Amino acid sequence: MGAGFAGLEATKALAASPVEVVLIDQKNHHCFQPLLYQVATASLSPADIAWPIRAILRNQRNVDVMLARVLGIDQDRNVVRTTAGEIAFDYLVLATGATHHYFGHPEWEKSAPGLKSVEDATRIRSHILMSFEAAEVAHDLQTQRYLMTFVIVGGGPTGVEMAGAIAEVARQTLRRDFRHIDPAEASIILLEAGTRLLPAFPEKLAASAHRALEAAGVDVRTSAQVTTCDQGGVVAGGKRIAAGTVIWAAGVKASPAAEWLDAPHDRNGRVAVNENLSIPGWDNIFVVGDTAAASSGGRPVPGVAPAAKQMGEYVGRLISARIAGNPANAPFRYRDYGTLATVGRRYAIVKLGRFELTGFMAWLFWSVVHVYYLIGARNRAVVALNWFWNYMTFQRGARLISS
Repeated sequence: MGAGFAGLEATKALAASPVEVVLIDQKNHHCFQPLLYQVATASLSPADIAWPIRAILRNQRNVDVMLARVLGIDQDRNVVRTTAGEIAFDYLVLATGATHHYFGHPEWEKSAPGLKSVEDATRIRSHILMSFEAAEVAHDLQTQRYLMTFVIVGGGPTGVEMAGAIAEVARQTLRRDFRHIDPAEASIILLEAGTRLLPAFPEKLAASAHRALEAAGVDVRTSAQVTTCDQGGVVAGGKRIAAGTVIWAAGVKASPAAEWLDAPHDRNGRVAVNENLSIPGWDNIFVVGDTAAASSGGRPVPGVAPAAKQMGEYVGRLISARIAGNPANAPFRYRDYGTLATVGRRYAIVKLGRFELTGFMAWLFWSVVHVYYLIGARNRAVVALNWFWNYMTFQRGARLISS
């Protein structure tokens, strides 16, 4: 269930096994989520980071791809209930990912969209571009300032990358496109409830990213917890911020997998799993990726793409071994390949074990890593060429208002 990073890797790991794989997803495409913010800020088009699931798996003959939405799971009968009917299983792998977390305020989603899908990205892109268009025809300065105020809630990698990209759009890409407004006067405000940005990074690297954002013209505010969010802006740190655009990057919660399974879970809805990623009491049901509250070596496994890919591959290989009569059940071990975040078009921070890198060289490393993980030679080439063109010209070719 789920054709994200974890689901695809689990499916591919079963390619050589004598099994029938049914891959269920409510979308017909796999999305490279780490680059969604570049779609949202008009640097890439959706086709550059999304691929049809059937095309990805067309050469794997033991896979049946099903476009359907999961309604529930009956463990006692080994059945998944979907909008396309009931599907029986011998082994079940849940890789249904995560969605936005509004911390008890689901009504905020209408005013502050999150970024988890292609649809989210194109909606945000249209809203950002439309804000400048509306400001161009506004008749008073106060309205222009309101329309050109962008608030990003959440100082993790998504929030930092989004804030840097919007600043670049306003200060560089659009600066000569309008006659009655100056996009460079846009106000980009990044709010973080904690005391610093990027808590998953060492403090030195996080401080470096903070300085890079401020140098790009982003107003970074820490210890600024959002307590109110509506169509007119937010209240953060006790202060009202009027803003025409609010983007949510403050947290995620798991899919309803814990409810489907009636299984123990953490406060973010992630299913508690055994050391082999199965759920307690059911050795044929596995939960992987952002849906799982997994640990490795006594430490929580982070909700990042490399971890999801590793979990999916591990479970696929484990199932293959069991089918082959090999009872080996070594626990899952996460291999940390590093943590990366980018600020704009030429600055990034990288943490690889004891190795730390900042600035332009870190941005080059970040770019190579992300291009490498894209699916297909065409997409790697297109994204690499787009980034090079954007770097040389400050132009963004996907500036379409589609809704």
